[in-house]
Amino acid sequence: MADAIDDRPQTKRIFVNHVDAYSGKNISKFLSDCVVGSSLEEGEEGSEGEEDRGSDYIPPNKEGTYTIIGTLQNPANAKPDWVKEVVQYAAKEELADHLMECDIIIYDITEDPDQIDEASWACSALHAELEHFDNPKMFILLSSVMTWAKSKPLDPDDPEIPFTEDDYRRRKPHPNFKNHISAEKLVIKNGKTNKGKFVTYVVAAGLAFGMGESIFHFLFKAAWEGKSPALQVFGTGTNIVPTIHIKDLAGVLQNICDQRPKTRYIVAVDDSQNTLEEIVRHISSHLGDGKVKHVTKEEALLSKDLAQADFDQLLVNLRMEAMFVKESMRIMWIAETGMCENIDTVIREYKQSRGLLPMRACIMGPPAVGKTTIAKKLCEHYKLHHIKIKDVIDEAVENLKRLSARAEGEEEEEDDGKAQEAQELLDAIQESRENNNDRIEDQYIIRFYREKLRSMPCQNQGFILDGFPKTYEQTKELFAVDDEEEGEDEGGKVPSYHKGTMPEVVISLDAPDDFLKVRVMNLPEGQVAGTHNTEEGLTRRLTEFRNINREDETILNYFDELEIHPDHIDVSKDVSDDMKQTVDKLIKTMGEPRNYGPTPEELEEMERKATEERLKREAQEQEERERREAEEAAERARRQEEWAERLEEVRRQEQEVLEAQSTPLRNYLMKHVMPTLTQGLIEACKVRPDDPVDFMAEYLFKSNPQVD
Repeated sequence: MADAIDDRPQTKRIFVNHVDAYSGKNISKFLSDCVVGSSLEEGEEGSEGEEDRGSDYIPPNKEGTYTIIGTLQNPANAKPDWVKEVVQYAAKEELADHLMECDIIIYDITEDPDQIDEASWACSALHAELEHFDNPKMFILLSSVMTWAKSKPLDPDDPEIPFTEDDYRRRKPHPNFKNHISAEKLVIKNGKTNKGKFVTYVVAAGLAFGMGESIFHFLFKAAWEGKSPALQVFGTGTNIVPTIHIKDLAGVLQNICDQRPKTRYIVAVDDSQNTLEEIVRHISSHLGDGKVKHVTKEEALLSKDLAQADFDQLLVNLRMEAMFVKESMRIMWIAETGMCENIDTVIREYKQSRGLLPMRACIMGPPAVGKTTIAKKLCEHYKLHHIKIKDVIDEAVENLKRLSARAEGEEEEEDDGKAQEAQELLDAIQESRENNNDRIEDQYIIRFYREKLRSMPCQNQGFILDGFPKTYEQTKELFAVDDEEEGEDEGGKVPSYHKGTMPEVVISLDAPDDFLKVRVMNLPEGQVAGTHNTEEGLTRRLTEFRNINREDETILNYFDELEIHPDHIDVSKDVSDDMKQTVDKLIKTMGEPRNYGPTPEELEEMERKATEERLKREAQEQEERERREAEEAAERARRQEEWAERLEEVRRQEQEVLEAQSTPLRNYLMKHVMPTLTQGLIEACKVRPDDPVDFMAEYLFKSNPQVD
């Protein structure tokens, strides 16, 4: 009964630093799905089907899988779903308590130089607590092959002999990786004290690739964007670059966790011996236009997108062989033969991990309905390629002319054959134009369109078809497959089609003819002159469009058959400027962009425009406030003036009333009082009494005519 209990999977706690960084994220995610001890068994449980998992894959809850504990490189990031606990600490002593609770500690020092000191401290801190361990612990330092970068060849006469783990004492580091080798030596030393309780390992990993890329991301991004004329090869490009897929590296760590091997220093690289130029050429040919160019090391360092550490690693020149991994470990390899041999899988992982999936759309509708305006704005928003028939034809013809012109200058038969083929095609197109009133036959247009839609830029970023194809037959031919295996044919009911060029979103812009005619009539004369938007030309084109779309086999029918149902939008109801309402509606339909987002330059330009708009808005608001204040001041002045006028009028009226009321009294005083008062004053002047007031009072009393 006891044996049965012991046979059950027992989980172990693994600490992984920076579970939100490239290496820590992929390694911790891989280990969280691995059953403890599974690498010791045939068929390695926990790695099956890894190549089909995207970046958003969340491992299922298996019994006995490793429990992940970790730290975050950016504290603002959320805890990954596969991580049991995120350690947050203010002092190293707090971190030490969490490390003591773990069975296995994995420290990656390949990405963040600041982690070198922390890894060295963590190993030393655990070693100091050796006597207090409740269970045996394992410390794995994930280092870089850059600690071998300056090692002398094993045999000067045969520099192609690869280094293995047995030669690790002879390794010499790159000048910028001396701290890494110091950490390696410290970890190995601390693991020699008591191997039963505390065992340590150092894994010298090749340059990791896959799952979105890290060191090679500079090259992948440049190829995907296609902005540069050619992908850069630093220096001669003949240096051998040791590499390993990040999941294969995680598989090596899983084997160490399960096996506790006796070998303490392990080299983790794949079987490839690819040069930098080979890697760059494969990335360019499978993700870009296939062109590469050599640049000096000084020129490469001027790139703001390339870090010094990445530059040093891309220029490493090492031949290494992972003998112990090959002979003693069970790994379900993702890319055992290296990046170049598995470039398609690596590119698929890169696009899926970073969400760089192409967005394909087709906009249809009658003439003058606004297809080009809407397509242009959508392309600007999503950073897609705007596919217009004139541009496609002009570009294709120009390429044919350029290829044909190389016929005399090229000596290689292959190039000469291509030039001759291009010239023949140009002649056929010219003949077609002469026989069809300067129009190019559909077969050539469709050929040009197929080449354009299958080009790397359109396959990487995506595209929006503007106004073409126009008929059912054109549509069927445009999206037809070269190989029937690529298409889908469900019992003959669904037409086969090319998955890489078929639009995901089909938009049908609708509007009545009268509305379209009025719209064209209101256009400035300069926009109409020399185009088909004259009254006669528009009427003819509308008639052709309506005739084509009356038939049963229309473009919309074609997409409906494929279960790609078009979105119908009545643009006659859009009353906004530049059809903003329609564009906003389509943005909601198409969803979020699937690209890198704005570049630093674009962000700066957006910030500049936002600042200008803010300043303009503030100026307008200030001007509005000043205008309102001026109006309010003028209103106050007007009201004050009006109030003053009314007050003056009231005063005048009161004065008139007072004067009118005082006239009888004045007459009475003049007739009856003033003569007596005047005579009294005269008498007072003559007598000059001691008390004039009393004198006047007595005089008036005596002289009052009303008193007898």
